[in-house]
Amino acid sequence: MSTKILIIGACGQIGTELTQKLRQLYGTENVIASDIRKLNIDVVNSGPFEVVNALDFNQIEHLVELHQITDVYLMAALLSATAEKNPAFAWDLNMNSLFHVLNLAKAGKIKKIFWPSSIAVFGPTTPKENTPQYTIMEPSTVYGISKQAGERWCEYYHNIFGVDVRSIRYPGLISWSSPPGGGTTDYAVDIFHKALADKTYECFLSSETKMPMMYMDDAIAATIQIMQAPVEEIKIRSSYNLAAMSFTPTEITAEIKKHIPEFTITYNPDFRQKIADSWPASIDDAEARKDWNWKHEYDLESMTVDMLEHLK
Repeated sequence: MSTKILIIGACGQIGTELTQKLRQLYGTENVIASDIRKLNIDVVNSGPFEVVNALDFNQIEHLVELHQITDVYLMAALLSATAEKNPAFAWDLNMNSLFHVLNLAKAGKIKKIFWPSSIAVFGPTTPKENTPQYTIMEPSTVYGISKQAGERWCEYYHNIFGVDVRSIRYPGLISWSSPPGGGTTDYAVDIFHKALADKTYECFLSSETKMPMMYMDDAIAATIQIMQAPVEEIKIRSSYNLAAMSFTPTEITAEIKKHIPEFTITYNPDFRQKIADSWPASIDDAEARKDWNWKHEYDLESMTVDMLEHLK
């Protein structure tokens, strides 16, 4: 049976690039993009697209049956900064969309699920440097609480019902092709746009806030790699730590100034500072590297070059 993919939340920051990559690999007609509304963007116009509410089980089930879906990538979520403003809806969306997909797999209607977790599952009591795979997890944000609960449910559905669900804990993701989606690490995307347009940027985090980051190309590669890995290689069914680089606003500014010497930055920390302070500064992803041979390609220097070239 050939792979037929449904991406829920295909118009988001990750979904747009993931959809295009999966269409290159599996054929455009085998990758169904879906989202809550039909936007006039490439991902909608370049292949099959369906409007779907991730909270509506019947709608998802209908699409799965209609298109004979084998794999679901559930990318719909309310991200960290946005979730703090609407906790009840964030919990509803982030949890119930997951249950819908897990239950479809439990019923044998789909074969494989990708569900993204996040470094937000960690909290202020987690070791900050080289945060290990197994450690204290006491998230202090709405987003983190929902992702931590989601990890437990993924593991449960695998252990009890044999559901093949796979997950990675994304660090902050940086992309030139799609706008930020309301996350705390978004400054690292915005800073490039402002550097080119205005030569100055006001950062909503303090200058020495160090966070784990990853270029979107690496995140997409990891997502596809974990889904293509043989089932026996996937040892962790909650979510894998994933890492590439860690840096501060000061460090990314210095890198940008190599290309735009007149660029300046000011700092005006807001409510997102507290979120950032509760997260790790760097991540140990030895398990992903060992189990399914994960390797990142981009560091701060090569990412900066690529971002500025594309945005120009």
